Amino acid sequence: MSEQTIFDVFVIGGGINGCGIARDAAGRGYSVALAEMSDFASGTSSGSTKLIHGGLRYLEHYEFRLVREALMEREVLWAMAPHVIWPMRFVLPFHKGGPRPAWLIRLGLFLYDHIGGRKLLPATKTLDMTRDPAGAPLKGLFTKAFEYSDGWVDDARLVVLNARDAADRGARIMARTRVVSARREGGRWAIEIESTETGARETMRARMLVNAAGPWVDRVLSEAVGNNDVRNVRLVQGSHIVVKKKFDDPRAYFFQNPDGRIMFAIPYQDEFTLIGTTDRDFTGNPADVRISDAEIDYLCRAASEYFSDPVGREDIVWTYSAVRPLFDDGASKAQEATRDYVLRVENGDAPLLNVFGGKLTTYRRLAESALEKIGETIGEKGRKWTAVSHLPGGDFPAAGYDDEVAKLRTRYPFLTASHARRLVRLYGTRAAQLLGNAASEADLGKHFGADLYAAEVDWLIVQEWALRAEDVLWRRTKLGLKFSRAQTAELEEYMRGAVNAAA
Repeated sequence: MSEQTIFDVFVIGGGINGCGIARDAAGRGYSVALAEMSDFASGTSSGSTKLIHGGLRYLEHYEFRLVREALMEREVLWAMAPHVIWPMRFVLPFHKGGPRPAWLIRLGLFLYDHIGGRKLLPATKTLDMTRDPAGAPLKGLFTKAFEYSDGWVDDARLVVLNARDAADRGARIMARTRVVSARREGGRWAIEIESTETGARETMRARMLVNAAGPWVDRVLSEAVGNNDVRNVRLVQGSHIVVKKKFDDPRAYFFQNPDGRIMFAIPYQDEFTLIGTTDRDFTGNPADVRISDAEIDYLCRAASEYFSDPVGREDIVWTYSAVRPLFDDGASKAQEATRDYVLRVENGDAPLLNVFGGKLTTYRRLAESALEKIGETIGEKGRKWTAVSHLPGGDFPAAGYDDEVAKLRTRYPFLTASHARRLVRLYGTRAAQLLGNAASEADLGKHFGADLYAAEVDWLIVQEWALRAEDVLWRRTKLGLKFSRAQTAELEEYMRGAVNAAA
């Protein structure tokens, strides 16, 4: 593509907000380019608690608009991508003397059930914890609990599916591409980009620039655009631990810690339990964020207050951390800072839209709001469309996951039940495209470990911008939980050769 090509919209940032905006814009007919300096969802968007939720605890901070919007999005997103999003029931144990009285919890759950247009998700109910199986893994602290609905999401896959759909609709999507500078020239943006793989540089031009760089949004403004002394976001670190399975129940737990903070314990990847999150202010480079010893101790100690079988460091199989770029509203505590998003347009010789904050659940609505501002600034194209769309592979009924697995096994009888379930969870109806004409396990090519074969790896390289073993094992799938170092090294070597061959 020549230097003279002028895009309508150039997006900086390949997290959920950037990819969501690029997809929506491309679907409306705008010419779109997007640059992500690393891999998609390599920052905040893969470091979440992996929930599609209204944010029950945000009610006590009076964020009613945000909660209502998020609640309304749960079933919309489930219908869009039933392979990577599905309902989950949450158990909120209650005991007298806890940080929140029963009446407040009941009021919050009543609002939760009624202000978000819930149609398919079941309503809240009260549990007798002395009889319900949810009480079995816990200490005998609780006689009552409230069970309510929210959703689960494979966060990194949600991001890459948005990127894939944007590309399918004509957007130029560039991973591992750093924006070196963005300057206004003659009523347009001149954006210099650099491949972090080859060092090759290119100048691209756009009518409007969208800064959706997440934790790096202020850095883009100061270093690339040249706006000095900006401070729009408050960086808050959230960390999680994944431990050996602590309970067999398919429901998740929502615990209220004595310090007023909340913590989730969630069934994860069939064999594990995900525990998190923490909230603490962060300074430094977001790329370097790591869980601290203090956070590990906090999560283990807090979880051990609830489970009969204590959670210790020896139980941990994986940890991850991310930095949330929350709009700086001056809140005194990290957990009180708003999770709402703020969009601001800087007009001038060429317009700039800055995206501050946001959360996974509201990314689609954020993108619609961004497109409103883009339309007001450079002219409208198309109409709202994403609410009734499907993400790639999600074109099956929201409750039809088991049927899709059965169809896949009928067509490919050599697949084990667990392998078929995993493929449908990741790729939905596109799992058959990945498998192609395979008639046996041998046709899937080299076996790397667990149920990962060359056919899937090749698909991820070609279709989903995967270049490293890390991309495959920790973002496109979570098979890193089952891979040894030797298997990872073998996969890395194979991918290096496959990528070079395709270049």
